[in-house]
This record gives sequence, structure tokens and C-alpha cells, in this order.
Amino acid sequence: MTAGIGLAAIEEAAERLRGVTTLTPVEESTSLSGIAGTRVVLKCENLQRTGSFKLRGAYLRLSRLTAEEKARGVVAASAGNHAQGVALAARELGISAVVYMPQNAALPKLSATRGYGAEVRQAGSDLAGTLAAAQHEAAETGRVFIPPFDHSDVITGQATIGLEVLDQVPGVRTILVPTGGGGLLAGVAAAVHARGADVRVIGVQAAGAAAFPASLAAGHPVPLTRINTIADGIAVPSPSDLTLGIVRDHVAEVRTVSEEDLARAILLLSERAKLVVEPSGAAGVAALLDGAEGLEGPVAVILSGGNVDTLVLYRILRHGLVAAGRYLQMEVRVPDQPGSLAGLLGVLAETGSNVVSIKHDRTGADLGVAEVQIGVELETKGLSHCRDVLTALRAEGYGVVFQSVE
Repeated sequence: MTAGIGLAAIEEAAERLRGVTTLTPVEESTSLSGIAGTRVVLKCENLQRTGSFKLRGAYLRLSRLTAEEKARGVVAASAGNHAQGVALAARELGISAVVYMPQNAALPKLSATRGYGAEVRQAGSDLAGTLAAAQHEAAETGRVFIPPFDHSDVITGQATIGLEVLDQVPGVRTILVPTGGGGLLAGVAAAVHARGADVRVIGVQAAGAAAFPASLAAGHPVPLTRINTIADGIAVPSPSDLTLGIVRDHVAEVRTVSEEDLARAILLLSERAKLVVEPSGAAGVAALLDGAEGLEGPVAVILSGGNVDTLVLYRILRHGLVAAGRYLQMEVRVPDQPGSLAGLLGVLAETGSNVVSIKHDRTGADLGVAEVQIGVELETKGLSHCRDVLTALRAEGYGVVFQSVE
């Protein structure tokens, strides 16, 4: 048994969630299998009700409240996915819910949480401030605080994903799990341990919000002093004692991924798997793109959520195109004379790149009197093609003063 989370408890949770959550599909990924050199399947929790796995733990926790606790109502704090899970669970169970979300929470997540029936209040510039506001509300009003990961019921609910993966992917050897505070990671690890399966469970954190490595090394939660990542769903400053203990005992390792890898992962999932996945949900795929060393197949990657603002998705996809060498931005200085722009465009045409936009600047403070700086955005065919474009320009004597890909 793991922190009170045994097989019987997880199976009971799965039965309680029947008809509330859906059995999300697993999809084969030939693209990722080719990259990893072994079979890769995607566990699509981005297709779960509310768009993420969070409904599982939220519903289980709320369903186990006493009648008196249900009458008092609940309060939660979240950047979006836990918020929606609590809101829908509360509606299904007839419980009043107040959900605190950060001031900068994505509009679709705010709208969805309200749409599920919760009262939404925005407080705090980050998750730590939002959590503090929700806990203050609980202390003042008597509402039951529903933590996003630090409760055995929440972890047990998330553990049902682990059982599903074991059943849906016979012989699975590795499971990659996006990780913030560790509720999902601890749950999946608990399920694998409870079944006695020979599977390596690996957590994946954004490098800009990676609290687990230092906490595991220290043997206790070590809060981050700074968080910087596009993956708001896993931007958690610290694990809890509960999740850290389970991860320490039953998780093989925790890896970190860059923002560029996250953006590339979202791009690949969009183009090749036809799946919309939020940055936090794509962390496992980002780990595969960063390197599949030590990952024995079959590999199951949990896509933990798909709730992403369309404008944010646009920016991330564009960033992913740059990271993949499919989009090149540069500044080129040319003589301020007729024909200079035409000459530059001629060279670019010969390279087979496609010009998206041109910006012509004669007034920059650092430009010479007879110079013009031309900003060019190009569609390219990969990193090698980007290098070919830059080489061709320099061979013709053009001074490239800045480029987004080298």
C-alpha cells in the first residue's frame, strides 16, 4: 500500500467515477515512435470531460465529503484545470463551489469554470497567491478547501489513469507523466505499484517550474522562488510532503524540459496527431523530443490537458515553428539605394524560402546615413534550410545583424 492508496481503493475510485469521467482513448503515434525508436502511445486525457484529468480527483474528493461538509460548500484555487474539475464535480453532486483563479488566468478557462456553475473570483498574480486567497476563504466561511494535489482522495482519483494505461497498453514499460505538484505522478505511480507492474514511471516538469529535483535531493519540499514557464498547468512552486513521499518511493526519475521543447511538442501534436494539447499536457512529448535515452518501450505518454487559450496557442505554435526551423526572422542591412530590396528578395527566392513579411527601416539610431535595415520573416523547411538561407545571404555580402535561428 502507498500512503493509504492501495489497489482496492483505486478500483473503488474507478467504480465511483464510472459515468462521471470517460475512458479516454490511447492513440498510436508513428511520428513519436520513429523519434523514440520504440512504440509510443498517447493517453488522451486532453479529451476528458473538462479537458483534463483533474475531474477524476476532484469528483472523488467531493463525493467523499460528509453531508454536513457538502452543505457548507467547497472552495478551490487553480490556474484552470483543477478549477474546472471542481466546478463540474460540485455541479454533479449539488454542492456550492467558489473557485479562486489568478488575475492572469486564461479567458476560456474562466468562462468554462463559470459555465460549470462555480462562482469564480480572481486573486493573486500567481498560483501561490491564489491558493492563499482560497485558504483564507475556507477559514473565514467554513467552506471545505479542495486541494489540487495534496490529498489522498485527489491522488487516488488521478491513480485511475494508471490502471487504465496498464489495461489499454498491454506490456507498457514506461509511462511519462506531466508533473506540477505531483498529484497525477503520485497517483499513476501508486497504481503501477499496487498492480505490481514492471513499469518505469517518469515525471516531466518544465525547467522553469521544476520543484521536484531539488525537493527530492533535499528529502523535503523545497519551494521555488521563481517560476517562468508557458505551462501554467504545472507551474506549481512546491510538491507536498504527501506527493513527494510517493514520488520518492515509486517514481523512477523526474526529467525537465525547455520552453522550446514544449512548443515543439505542441506543434508536433497539432500537425501529426491532430490533437490540441496545452503546454503542461505536452510535457511528456517534450521529453521524448529532448531525448529518448533510457526509455524502454512501449512508452505511454499522458496528455494531461487540452485547455489552452486560442491566442496563446497561436503564439506557442509560432514559437514552435521557430524552434523547429520552420520560421526564420532576421534583420539585414543593405545600402540605401534603388534595387537593394529587390536584390535581397532575389537571393531569398533562390533559396526556396517564402517571405511572410518585410519591414523597411531608415531611421534606426545605430544605422549609417546610407544604410537601411530590412526586417524579414520567412517560412523555411527546417534548421538545415535556415542555415542555407543565412549562408546564401552572407555569400552575397549581406550583413545579417540578427536572426532567430542560427
